[in-house]
Amino acid sequence: MSNQMSSNNQTQPALDRSDERVRHSDGLAGMFRAFFNRVRSGDLGMLPVAVGLIVISTVFSILNPIFLAPNNLVNLLFDCATVGIISLGIVCVLLLGEIDLSVGSMSGLASAVIGVLWVNSGIALPLAIAAALVTGAAVGAVYALLYNRLGMPSFVATLAGLLALLGMQLYMLGSTGSINLPYASPLVRFGQIMVMPDWFSHLVAFIPGAVLVVVGLVVRARRRAVNLSSQPLSSLVVKAAVLTVALETAVYYLNIGRGVPWMFGLFVLLVVVLNYALTKTKWGRSMFAVGGNREAARRSGINVRRIYASAFVLCSTLAALGGTLSAARLASSSQQAGTGDVNLNAIAAAVIGGTSLFGGRGSAYSALLGIIVIQAISNGLTLLNLSSSLRYMITGAVLAIAVIVDSLARRSRVSHGRA
Repeated sequence: MSNQMSSNNQTQPALDRSDERVRHSDGLAGMFRAFFNRVRSGDLGMLPVAVGLIVISTVFSILNPIFLAPNNLVNLLFDCATVGIISLGIVCVLLLGEIDLSVGSMSGLASAVIGVLWVNSGIALPLAIAAALVTGAAVGAVYALLYNRLGMPSFVATLAGLLALLGMQLYMLGSTGSINLPYASPLVRFGQIMVMPDWFSHLVAFIPGAVLVVVGLVVRARRRAVNLSSQPLSSLVVKAAVLTVALETAVYYLNIGRGVPWMFGLFVLLVVVLNYALTKTKWGRSMFAVGGNREAARRSGINVRRIYASAFVLCSTLAALGGTLSAARLASSSQQAGTGDVNLNAIAAAVIGGTSLFGGRGSAYSALLGIIVIQAISNGLTLLNLSSSLRYMITGAVLAIAVIVDSLARRSRVSHGRA
């Protein structure tokens, strides 16, 4: 009897090692199978925008090789940051199934506040920036009040806000219509020429892969400790390696030119912070719950009014920050700031990046990928010396395709029981 038990104890570790080898050998194949299953069921994630970026880059690089030149890509990243930060706020309201049509005017008003307080009134720059951000938060609070207390649809409230904020911007700038910002100031330098040191940009590019490995190992250990299925180690290492190589290669290529802009780094930092807030905090889970089913969220104890208020305030505040950086980029506060296609590009970027117009689905990274698509189209057409009319038509077509893909994916999720 004891010999049999000893034999079982000796064979058990061998069986465990065999199972482990099977899991590892199935790791990469299982990872790809899971990916294809998610796509088939309508969970496309960021696949459409990734494919779109590849197609856009290929076409424009063939038509004009300067498109992929390092310095041109650096300029593209500078341009992405301003509208991208505005789009980041749009993601928040879209997650709730709402909209803010006044983000362009809010950014223009923030730009005017910077110029009037800093240049004309001589107030310190940090205080002028703080005043612009507080103005944005106050406007968002008004929208929240109109929506929560009076039941005014966000479409109507923010449309009225668009007109009111534009009028305030014109009033503040007065008859001159424009205020030039000092070129030697830290704000303008930040928006036009400041880039990261090469060593720092490479360090930043290494961090995401390292964090992915550390977090993945911690989650894996916790799941295995309670006998739950866990991500194979091989797939975790492959994901981290691919991410690190891609980011380090991109940084190396950008450093051949001027380097990675600090302003774009700020944009990416805000994306990471918002992504963490949406995925790892109670507030973020409440955002998705309210966007998915407001009544169910209310019955589960979520303060729905507070969630709506936080989204509107955050959206307007980020719009004000985007307007501040836009003033830095242009070295001026003018009546044209925030007008034109700023408003539509900010909304389109969030939708093109994968945030659903139906609420309840989206990611902070939607703003990052979506604005890169839009700016790539604009930059490529400019290099080809084509008219802005084509840029509007192509951007509109891309937006329409993104909404169609979102609608079809939503139907697929419903049919597979994953809506």
